[in-house]
Amino acid sequence: MGILYDDVVIIRPPEKEGDPTVVTVNCPDKTGLGCDLCRIILFFGLNIVRGDVSTDGKWCYIVFWVVWKQKTRWSLLKKRMVEACPTCSSASGISYYRSDLQPPKPPDVFLLKFSCHDRKGLLHDVTAVLCELELTITKVKVSTTPDGKVMDLFFIIDNRELLHTKKRKDDTIEQIQDVLENSILTIDIELVGPEITGCSQASSFLPAAITEDDYNLELPDSVRSGTLRSDYVSVTMDNLLSPAHTLVQIMCQDHKGLLYDIMRTIKDYNMKISYGRFTTKPRRKCEMDLFIMQADGKKIVDPNKQNSLTTRFRTELFRPLRVAVVSRGPDIELLVANPVELSGNGRPLVFYDITLALKMLDICIFTAEIGRHVIGDREWEVYRILLDEGEGLSVPRNKIEEGVWKMLMGWE
Repeated sequence: MGILYDDVVIIRPPEKEGDPTVVTVNCPDKTGLGCDLCRIILFFGLNIVRGDVSTDGKWCYIVFWVVWKQKTRWSLLKKRMVEACPTCSSASGISYYRSDLQPPKPPDVFLLKFSCHDRKGLLHDVTAVLCELELTITKVKVSTTPDGKVMDLFFIIDNRELLHTKKRKDDTIEQIQDVLENSILTIDIELVGPEITGCSQASSFLPAAITEDDYNLELPDSVRSGTLRSDYVSVTMDNLLSPAHTLVQIMCQDHKGLLYDIMRTIKDYNMKISYGRFTTKPRRKCEMDLFIMQADGKKIVDPNKQNSLTTRFRTELFRPLRVAVVSRGPDIELLVANPVELSGNGRPLVFYDITLALKMLDICIFTAEIGRHVIGDREWEVYRILLDEGEGLSVPRNKIEEGVWKMLMGWE
């Protein structure tokens, strides 16, 4: 018997207030499935406090215990997770992988452009609407004129694949108009081709604060203090405990999207998890045991491969994103670098968190842009935000960096 569609993902509400919601996934296996599911969970603003993964290479069983801070659209979450799972034949009960022979069609990119009177928190409010509508921001260009008007260009992808319809377009415009209220001047959404998105590439020059190789292993002193210390990290590999797998044991400090960062690394290295367990403990401490193997079904015995994977894990645990506040001539610029999966996806909701942190710090944004750059051996999504100092920036630079970092890590 094949598994029923409704049973691929099961969401069980908590038995009592304060308990986590349990999300169970039961489907055919594929390399990177855990990463894809964790990314969806992160996109919906959920935090994984515990996880169990088990697979025989053909079929997998995954359980996530998740908590949330706001209203969650559970039916939509289930739909997105089911879409990420490989399909199976309900007639024969034989599972199979989705065909990768044909590369997926690139998603349509739309340009949302509007002008309005500027105000504090405007960019975050618009970003929040786009996230609520499941519109992914791929690039953004924001500029402010001397007379207090803004012209915003958002290059977006519709996860629902409906933005080409009049109803979806009108609903999107209406919700943005609602949040902008009387400040809106013009607004439009149009389908754009690759020649337009190609012309929107951001500046190729990046300051050394973002490109330095060891930057991601350091944190501001203010963030190191108390329960937010980053030196609580241990990554060990063992090839003796299991006859067929390499055991990776991780102990570290928790942060938002931690499990996604680990799963993304395993996916990029084309490794497979046969069994894994993730738990969080008091004071933000996490423990993880992963029994993994290479794509050829063998242990990781090459010392170079072990060192490379261990280094990447430590990088993701210490500093999965790079944050810096630098001088740009007479102005101050905030830079955030977000690693991109080999599949082309970046961590979701980064721009949402950046704009929320700046809104809470009562700092206006003068210009903003998103571009992709190769830093070292990886591609990064780089957010460059020129801060509006007005009559002088009242928040110290280290406080800006600390505030943005804590928001991105879920430590706010």
